[in-house]
Amino acid sequence: MPFLPVFLWTDILIFLLLAVITAGIFYLRSKPHLRSPWIMVMQRKRGVISIIILLSYVTIGFLDSLHFRTALESENPAQQHYSTEVLSVLDLMVTPIRTQVEKTYSAPFATHLFVKEMQIISGGQLEYSYPKLKYSAQHLQSETEKWTDITSSVAGSTAAAVVLTLLIMACYIFYRKTRYKRDIFAELKRIIRGDSDYPIRTFYLMIFLLSWLSIALIVLSQNYHVFGTDKVGQSVLYQALKSIRTGLAIGTLTTLIMLPLAIFLGISAGYFKGWIDDVIQYIYTTLNSIPGVLLIAAAVLMLQVYINNHPENFATVAERADLRLLFLCLILGVTSWTGLCRILRGETLKLREAEYVLAARSLGVSGFNILHRHILPNLMHIVLITVVLDFSGLVLAEAVLSYVGVGVDPSMISWGNMINSARLEMAREPVVWWSLTAAFISMFILVLAANLFADVVRDAFDPRMQKAR
Repeated sequence: MPFLPVFLWTDILIFLLLAVITAGIFYLRSKPHLRSPWIMVMQRKRGVISIIILLSYVTIGFLDSLHFRTALESENPAQQHYSTEVLSVLDLMVTPIRTQVEKTYSAPFATHLFVKEMQIISGGQLEYSYPKLKYSAQHLQSETEKWTDITSSVAGSTAAAVVLTLLIMACYIFYRKTRYKRDIFAELKRIIRGDSDYPIRTFYLMIFLLSWLSIALIVLSQNYHVFGTDKVGQSVLYQALKSIRTGLAIGTLTTLIMLPLAIFLGISAGYFKGWIDDVIQYIYTTLNSIPGVLLIAAAVLMLQVYINNHPENFATVAERADLRLLFLCLILGVTSWTGLCRILRGETLKLREAEYVLAARSLGVSGFNILHRHILPNLMHIVLITVVLDFSGLVLAEAVLSYVGVGVDPSMISWGNMINSARLEMAREPVVWWSLTAAFISMFILVLAANLFADVVRDAFDPRMQKAR
């Protein structure tokens, strides 16, 4: 085989989570009362914008979760050996920016290095100046042509994005014509006017912006370092793209770990009360009393000692880094379930006295059936909102933990490691600002989209908000 598939622990959990979400979507489609709130989410402009942005991040993270090892050249085909470097499908798609490594720092769209070096010029003389980059702007005859070339590339990307958006619009109109026998011009007029239950103009605007940004980055990255390079000459754009999987893994897998604990213990404490409530309160009160950063640091450092003492258990560096990432998600999940548990306990205390719950109890319905059929469905809007907000907090927490040295493995690219490596460069003159800026923009867009999505979900699932409208 030309490649050997590699299944990391976090890859398996991510695939499992995507499968559960896909199954949940098909299940929601068959239940009108569950489908209607999500339809309301799609009818809001903020909902469409946030969903498209989140899907873009998820797509990049999914492509970066398909790992493999390439085959090495061998004279004996019966004994095939594979590289120790673990790559992903995303690495193949962005091969130019992954392999075009410069000597050290270079600014965005620069043609020369950021620091001066002694160079031998024509005539054998030495000159202390900025060396020309190996891979950036090699197609230009002079530096004066740079901005003209960038402008023409952006203009071409804009035209391609317009054509792609119009093509998607034409496919939709053709589908409506063949499926519902609609008139083409009437459909086009309806799209232009926005006469729809859904914000269709916002959808096409987001498709255009996303297409334009993607095509522009692809075109410009062939000839320039769009976000510059870091200390070892690696593209900052490549680092920002690779960091998406790390941020999504920490946000989603940690939520996957803490959610069952928070839901089960929260509603159990609120419904059964008595000694069960006392025990659960004692557990999360004690856990909240332990400094979270110290607990995370102790757990991660103990794992690091195990990894260092048992190197034979890890065939590649990626497996070592992945185990640390999984353990970090586990310890974050164990320490972050208490807040949601406390909220669900309080809401359950209120719901257990509702008339429909009292009626079910008087008819002899068991406690677990009441929790499953009456309590939990009325708490799901709180769970969804809290999960999305916790996701945003966990993405930011990774940056903080990596900054203090107890986050993901240093060999794993993440926003926290980007910030940690760039923090000392902010004190130099001139300032190396682009690594920190790229990490900030990537995190800001993801967290903002998640918060907007949580806000729209709250409005759609909260009965009081629905009555207000």
